[in-house]
Amino acid sequence: MRIPVATILLTVLLLCGFAALAQPAGRQQAANTGVLYGKLVDKNSSRSIEGASVQVIQALADSSNRKKKEVILSTQLTDKKGEFNIENLPSQGQLRLRISAVGYKTREDRVVFGKNVIKDLGNIQLSQDAQQLDNVTVLVSKNLLQMSLDKKVYNVEKDISTTGGTAIDIMKNVPSVNVDIDGNVTMRNSTPQIFVDGRPTTLTLDQIPADQVASVEIMTNPSAKFDASGGGSGILNIILKKNRRNGYNGNLRANIDSRGKPGAGGDINIKQQKINFFAGGNYAYRKSVTYVNTDRTDTLNNGLAHYSQINNPVNRSRFGFGRIGLDYLIDNRNTLSISGNVADGTFRVRDIFNIYRDSITNAIFKERALRTLAVKAGFRNYGTAFGFKHNFARPDRELTIDGNFNYSDNYNTSDYNNLLFDSVYNPKPAQGAQRATGGGHSRLLTVQTDYVDPFTETKKIELGLRAAFRDYNNWNDNYIQNVNSSMYVLLPAIGVRYNYTDMVLAGYASWSQQINKISYQVGLRIESSEYKGNYISRNQSFSNSYPFSLFPSAFVSYKLTENQDLQFNYSRKISRPGFFQLVPFVDFSDSLNLTVGNPNLRPEFTHLAEIADNYQYGKGNSLLVSIYGKLTEDLITRYQFIDATINPMKPARYTSYANARNSTTLGLEITGRNRINSWWDLTSNLNFFHVNIKADNLSNSANNKRFSWFGKLNMNFRLPANYSIQLSGDYQGKTILPAGSPRGGSSGGYSFGSVQTTAQGYIKPYYGTDLAIKKEFGKNNAASLTLQCSDLLRTRLYSTYADGLGFVQNNSRRRDPQVVRLNFNWRFGKFDMALLKRKNSKSDLDNLQNLPNQ
Repeated sequence: MRIPVATILLTVLLLCGFAALAQPAGRQQAANTGVLYGKLVDKNSSRSIEGASVQVIQALADSSNRKKKEVILSTQLTDKKGEFNIENLPSQGQLRLRISAVGYKTREDRVVFGKNVIKDLGNIQLSQDAQQLDNVTVLVSKNLLQMSLDKKVYNVEKDISTTGGTAIDIMKNVPSVNVDIDGNVTMRNSTPQIFVDGRPTTLTLDQIPADQVASVEIMTNPSAKFDASGGGSGILNIILKKNRRNGYNGNLRANIDSRGKPGAGGDINIKQQKINFFAGGNYAYRKSVTYVNTDRTDTLNNGLAHYSQINNPVNRSRFGFGRIGLDYLIDNRNTLSISGNVADGTFRVRDIFNIYRDSITNAIFKERALRTLAVKAGFRNYGTAFGFKHNFARPDRELTIDGNFNYSDNYNTSDYNNLLFDSVYNPKPAQGAQRATGGGHSRLLTVQTDYVDPFTETKKIELGLRAAFRDYNNWNDNYIQNVNSSMYVLLPAIGVRYNYTDMVLAGYASWSQQINKISYQVGLRIESSEYKGNYISRNQSFSNSYPFSLFPSAFVSYKLTENQDLQFNYSRKISRPGFFQLVPFVDFSDSLNLTVGNPNLRPEFTHLAEIADNYQYGKGNSLLVSIYGKLTEDLITRYQFIDATINPMKPARYTSYANARNSTTLGLEITGRNRINSWWDLTSNLNFFHVNIKADNLSNSANNKRFSWFGKLNMNFRLPANYSIQLSGDYQGKTILPAGSPRGGSSGGYSFGSVQTTAQGYIKPYYGTDLAIKKEFGKNNAASLTLQCSDLLRTRLYSTYADGLGFVQNNSRRRDPQVVRLNFNWRFGKFDMALLKRKNSKSDLDNLQNLPNQ
């Protein structure tokens, strides 16, 4: 992967500029006033102390009796970093600093400015007051869903139905998100961008264990700070677990499902002095079973042909995931972080296709076929991340520099064999088996720096730079077996050697301000993007570049009452083609649904606007209502064509991708969180939307529009004897298949029987329910057993309809119904409990994950 020297130099210079901008030496103050700033820390643990009271006192003469009395000049509470910054103090005379905090002994110190009117008091240590701590108790409980106008946060540790699963299982319960039977995720009927810890990743959702996830941030309309990719679909940011509390904590877990497939894993976090170390891993076996029925009728020049196919793919897989990292607290205001992860997996698929064909042409023709498929495939993904964070004395002023590198490779071998029979099951001459082999690797490097400076409590500026470099390489060969020698013969005409590079350079600036009840943020993101592809096997190349693209954003919020806010936002986004949409190799796994990428795809641009009303009422109740709309130009959609490259005597029908004219979406989303009583919580989500796709610029395609809706309901019950129950359900109405979703499911791009509908296709209504029961036991309830059942009523039948170039097709599939999984989890740890008992340790309490009850 080649990175231009000029780009590197520009990035280094800009980073240096940010560092220079961030130096605290730039403070300037009037000569007759003084400034005191510093940081409060725990004497034993060096942890910052939030919410402590800092008072500056001076003894002044009383004008009436000339006696001195103490006057409080200023009072300030420390921020979440334990810092304070007090200005406009007299630079002459002696001052006294009085510091008090719940759980600590009060401290007083004398302060004299001298020649320097700006005084850094450094780290001020407070000693714990054991008598106060004995009388303080803190109860911490996060809601399953936390809502604000810019994002929703789904707290995974509260979701007992995902234990032992993957991130796909998590997404099934996340509001605004829909997951189809193959694990393809959509948000508001479009494919969102997946982030891990705030950055893009090459990990797929089925490669991330649910037990490693702390929360999911749902951003339907990200600001200019975030990558403009993903179109109007937003970002799903997966936050992995990591604790930063003195002591150690962790958990061990194991599970087994009703198909006899086990799994196990664990996590550990150790914080001592300046080092915070964390590690975790999972290893699991899975067996996935799908039931597929396909019926298709082709309209021929001289008649009709009908195809009926039944198949039952079985996927046996193993999967491992490991993660390790540490944070090094260089000093009280500088932190260096580094982490790495590896994911490795293999899967084997066995499938038998029972195919019946009959034609009504000049003569009646009937034929039966038995097609077997055997796939062996695997992947490995490596990732590493580093970060540096500097906190300034001014509250919330910070500079961060971080980078991520991901490398992944994959391989696959697929063997197909066709046995043909006439209408009375007499075998026909053997045709010979087929084989497809392939593999590839990808690299993703991102470097980013962000600077945040709140000038005052009501004004803030944010600046940032980002560079992303992607490099994909792929190969795919196809063979046919010689019937006489049983040797496989290469078919060069349909082999693929392919590489693809993508570079995005970006910068952003945003300004935020609050004026009385109005808060606003305006931002502008500038991106320069370029991608190039080489179809080596056919000596072809293609490229697209956008040297200068602007992506503005604006957010305005008006506080109607203390409990209700009204917000409007707008942004422009881009969605670049995905790798499997571009790569031009043919997927032969389903003879009735051949798919191939299109290397000539262009990016699509989207204008997104939203009006939202967030209302909080009662205790633990809130309602978020959003009206949203988006206009997408050059929409990436599926289309079908007929090609005779493989067999000139028998042209085949392929599904690929192309740029349609545009699409418009108008929707209404309602998300509610209700605490019915002390033992019953309910989270609901309804999404009504209308989609209009204009694809008449494509041959054999037309415009399509449809109204649809889907809903989710998640209920949590806390019962006596430490039992809890989670019941969740979802309903998807009749809807257009998301036009730009990548081909196939989550298994390396292979669909294994999934239908590939075009812009003229739609998904039929379907619904399902899931159930989980959890029992906590042992000392401090540190152990738990969870019993889960997916698709409890066996109702999730995923059916699609498609019509296109001379054909009508119906497809239905059911995947992994009524699978039961039993999970065991044991939490352990030893903590400095004083950090948890202080009321002013809110920043720690907000991040509690998997702690044993104390």
